[in-house]
Amino acid sequence: MAGLSFAKILILAVFVLILVSLGTAAYSLFKGDDRDGTATVKALTVRVILSILLVIVLMILSALGLISPHG
Repeated sequence: MAGLSFAKILILAVFVLILVSLGTAAYSLFKGDDRDGTATVKALTVRVILSILLVIVLMILSALGLISPHG
């Protein structure tokens, strides 16, 4: 049971970080101070990296049998 709760916490933490990065990108985009868009691009790059990391973590946890698909 401890492994299952750790897996859920890890997945939720990465998902929250993805949402925070997306919010940061939106804020820097609509704030208007960043004329060349580097802050927006950096935030979106972090979001893409975190999304790829989340997919890899899900694949590893599934391969280890800590999570299983259902539906």
